[in-house]
Amino acid sequence: MEARAIGRFVRQSPRKVRLVADLIRGQGVNEAYAILQFNEKKAARSIEKLLKSAVANAMSKADTEGERLDVDDLYVKRALVDEGPTYKRWRARAMGRASPIRKRTSHITVVVDRKE
Repeated sequence: MEARAIGRFVRQSPRKVRLVADLIRGQGVNEAYAILQFNEKKAARSIEKLLKSAVANAMSKADTEGERLDVDDLYVKRALVDEGPTYKRWRARAMGRASPIRKRTSHITVVVDRKE
């Protein structure tokens, strides 16, 4: 039974978020929580919130289907980080010129599933 959580327009570049997502992909949920809790990157907080949401979605889905689900049986099946829209801003430079600033966003998807 698969459950997912999607975080859209997360204000951090996808390249930085992918570094953290790669750490938890394929891990058990409890081990993924431990990895994220002790990781000092900003992206770890966003992914941790999504992981908790995905686990809650799995528990809710199991309740509606009348099944029993133990959190220890779940693992992170997929952790995807896609690029969201880029906010474009301008910075003043010398001699009346301007240079662009690109503020990148991410769409993060965390999918949890039961171990076979």
